[in-house]
Amino acid sequence: MTGSTHTLELLDVRQVERIVGEACGVLASTGVLVENDDAKRLLEAAGAVEAGGRFRISEELVRAALATAPSHVLMYDRDGAPAMDAGGTRVHFDPGSAAIHILDPSTGRRRSATTSDVVNLIRLVDRLPNYAAQSTAIVPSDVPADVGDRYRLYLSLLHGRKPIITGTFRKDGFAPMRAMLAAVRGGEEELARKPLAILDCCVSPPLKWTDLTCQALIDCARSGIPAEVIPMPMTGATSPVTLRHTLVQHCAENLSGLVIHQAARPGAPFIFGGAPSAFDMRHGTTPMGAMESMMLAAGYAQIGRHLHLPTHGYLCVSDAKTIDYQAGLESGMGALIGALAGINVISGAGMLDFLLTQSLEKLLLDHEACGMALRVIRGIQEDESDSLALIAEVVRAGEFLSHEHTRRNWRRELAPVSRVIDRGSYGDWEAAGAKRADERAAEEVERILREATAPPLAPEIAATLDDMMQRLLQAR
Repeated sequence: MTGSTHTLELLDVRQVERIVGEACGVLASTGVLVENDDAKRLLEAAGAVEAGGRFRISEELVRAALATAPSHVLMYDRDGAPAMDAGGTRVHFDPGSAAIHILDPSTGRRRSATTSDVVNLIRLVDRLPNYAAQSTAIVPSDVPADVGDRYRLYLSLLHGRKPIITGTFRKDGFAPMRAMLAAVRGGEEELARKPLAILDCCVSPPLKWTDLTCQALIDCARSGIPAEVIPMPMTGATSPVTLRHTLVQHCAENLSGLVIHQAARPGAPFIFGGAPSAFDMRHGTTPMGAMESMMLAAGYAQIGRHLHLPTHGYLCVSDAKTIDYQAGLESGMGALIGALAGINVISGAGMLDFLLTQSLEKLLLDHEACGMALRVIRGIQEDESDSLALIAEVVRAGEFLSHEHTRRNWRRELAPVSRVIDRGSYGDWEAAGAKRADERAAEEVERILREATAPPLAPEIAATLDDMMQRLLQAR
């Protein structure tokens, strides 16, 4: 989606430049802990200085990496058509991941997720246009955990058409995931030319790259699969309690990943992302629906854009345990703030309970919130009609409803919502059963899943994926 040039900015240029400068200073003085041998060799070859497992990275190395990283990432769907252009202030939404629970609408309580939940979510997202991408949003409990990352991708490729935000849980997970993507795309060269997936690579706060996530970062770079770096600082727990200082740490963690990534392959696609949280000192929790968490996302997106990097954020999420006022408040505000901040890839829709739970019904309601946010950034557009003549004409006629200008423009201008949003009269609402939004959403989810059909993969490609998955399961 193309956003307005008017974006939410919480920092001025001087503040942004100071944060970047201090982040570079942190990397040059404190450095970053690196547990991966391949990354250590890349950093040493680039000129970083190692002491006690920590690598001190000069600002010169950071600036060199920034000079080679692309300013936007273009993603393609399963059929090879352009689907997302992440860069500038263009905004795209996708479901949050990777929840281990699903909210059961029949009980109102969470339960362990299963394969059928994963498939239903994929089929639902495929039918919802405000989501530009799928994500491997749920971790199913009915498959072995050691192949769960590959299994989720396998299901996404079989049942959905949109590009996929995903990630690997094991060092040996990347190669088969890349093979699955290449099988669908038609080869590894074609996959690099038309990326089908983005892989999340989570740096551990403060300033630590584990063996697993560092290897995933390097593998992404060498294969041309876009890497989305996800620092997760928690204010007052794993980062300074003040938002500005947390932004410094967050920036340093992203830039350390960028240096490793670009050392592996200059020019490889990279996304400046994150999932920071304002740690709750009273409960010991990490509220993603807190306003301070949203402010951190808006702030670091401004920093990423200043560095000419595509951006990612975790918003449109709620820490509520069910679909209630809190869920709507936090998710709706997050969607709007993320869109106004011009964040390119906004993950989190459907999520509850500190990212532990996904809900298909909330995912459908969040789709409406995303649509409203996208409508805001479309702005108030020019209309070439003569206002004086138009208003004079309808005043003479005595009504606007049947006017040609109204018929021509109302759908584009007023953005009708789906049936899960109630805009009827009180009498209409009562006649329809006086249902709450979550009840209407549950009915609509059932209807969509009954009717949802996606063009299947070519039989030979589906058979190849089946064979890959069977071999992974047998090799355990």
